[in-house]
Amino acid sequence: MRGALRNARPLFARRRSEKATLEPPPQTAEQRPRELAADLLKRLEFNVVRPLDGFLFGDYSGLFYGPSLDLAEVREYQPGDEVRRIDWYVTARTGTVHVRQYREEREIRAWLIVDLSASMDFGTRRVLKRELALEFAGVVASIISRTGNKVGAVGFSHGATKITPLGSGRRQAFTIVQNLLTQGTGHRTAPAPTGSGDELTSVLEDANRTMRRRALVFVISDFISSLDTGQFEREPVWSRELRRLAFRHDVITVRITDPAERELPKVGDLRLRDPETGHEAWIDTSDPRVRRAHAQLVEKRDRAITRVLRASRVDQLELSTERDLIEPLLKFTLHRKGRRS
Repeated sequence: MRGALRNARPLFARRRSEKATLEPPPQTAEQRPRELAADLLKRLEFNVVRPLDGFLFGDYSGLFYGPSLDLAEVREYQPGDEVRRIDWYVTARTGTVHVRQYREEREIRAWLIVDLSASMDFGTRRVLKRELALEFAGVVASIISRTGNKVGAVGFSHGATKITPLGSGRRQAFTIVQNLLTQGTGHRTAPAPTGSGDELTSVLEDANRTMRRRALVFVISDFISSLDTGQFEREPVWSRELRRLAFRHDVITVRITDPAERELPKVGDLRLRDPETGHEAWIDTSDPRVRRAHAQLVEKRDRAITRVLRASRVDQLELSTERDLIEPLLKFTLHRKGRRS
């Protein structure tokens, strides 16, 4: 069952009856024709960015408002103020909760931390999870860089990290997408020794050490760690570093999911492989006990991830491979904007 918990990929199935069928598995990242960076950005411009511009009239302040850096004043806490703005020294001295009021900078500095590990090479709907992460990164890079603001990216996969330094303009968006497209492809013959959760920990630790100035940080991942089955009550290995990052920066976590991760196909005997560890197992997907146990484990995993993200005090956006980007991005932007006003 451990392979079923992470994006277990079906390798072979024996049909128990003529009604039980299994469609051919979707192509992996290596098998699918790679879209060029320029073509991807052009497609996103017409299919996502322009429709969003129409809905929001070009006002992305809800999603991309600049990080505040300059302290303007310290005032008493009001309902709706962010807890991380509390000035504990003044609060202790006065006996009344006070928060720091900042003067917002006009320039936006944004970083995209993109998980491109083996678990992201999975998808059963419109796109693979890796491709959805690239689409989101391309949209964000295009919108931020076109107004003269700066955006950079960190892609990580199989222990390798590729950094695109901060920059602005259309060329910067192209460079980010190009670097992410080529990150980690073409050398996946062996499973990684550790899961994407361990790699995410290392990348977040580096971000905490190197990102000196306050920034808007998007952490794009499926947040599937290498924890074994039954350990979901423990915090994932990346949780501490995420909390540290959110304390200093405005962090938005973008969780990438696929519907097949939550429900097994009912196709009889099925051999599954964990893409992170290479572990394989045979399971009977028509057995109601197996399906029930799988559903319970997935529910525990999802609850654990949600609990950790909430405890980290980050804003959460979930994207699914079965839907395009417009609706979730629109709802999320309006929600953040409304909460800020």
